Amino acid sequence: MKALFLFGAIFLLSTLSACALSRGTDEPMRSYVLEMEQGGKARTSDESRPSNLPSLLVSLPQPAPGYESQRMAYEQVPYEIRYFATSQWVDSPARMLAPLITNALESSAEWGAVVQLPSVLRGDYRLDLSQVVLVQEFTQFPSQIRLALRAQLVTVFDPRVIGTRSFEFHEAAPSEDAYGGVQAAQKATGKLVVELQHWLQGCLQTAISSHC
Repeated sequence: MKALFLFGAIFLLSTLSACALSRGTDEPMRSYVLEMEQGGKARTSDESRPSNLPSLLVSLPQPAPGYESQRMAYEQVPYEIRYFATSQWVDSPARMLAPLITNALESSAEWGAVVQLPSVLRGDYRLDLSQVVLVQEFTQFPSQIRLALRAQLVTVFDPRVIGTRSFEFHEAAPSEDAYGGVQAAQKATGKLVVELQHWLQGCLQTAISSHC
């Protein structure tokens, strides 16, 4: 019982600390970038790529409602979004994900070219990303980052949906503050990109079945 009480007290103090970060203070605004913690695969050189590989267009990821800006979101109770007062991203999470995903897919051996839209190139496939969510949840202890998005792969010349999948990753924060969320977000992003690559590989292998 004492252990349970101690845990509850720690959780409450941590939550109140997170809440305090959202109130107006004299602290300067801190801006953070979203990157991948783990190193990606070495890039496959253009000379070593087969000439018949398909090309992929990547649409600019679209944010879910409430996540359109660079404000750093958190939750203390389910379904209620709040924003840190002195911590923010350098850009919206959706826009920061775009080059990370494009560069990771470009480094793989499945595609002849991977191009971020808008572009004059008309590729063979298009990857549409939507409903991007990046939020630090203080509804449990330790707090955790939730990163989610919806992906859809379609053909370009004869438009049809090859596959659709929703991705969601949770990563525990190493500290109960905004920077702890930033660190957890890097790990979650790396996992998302790896899983997205594996899913797209499966889609290419089963494209004739129209789903994956």
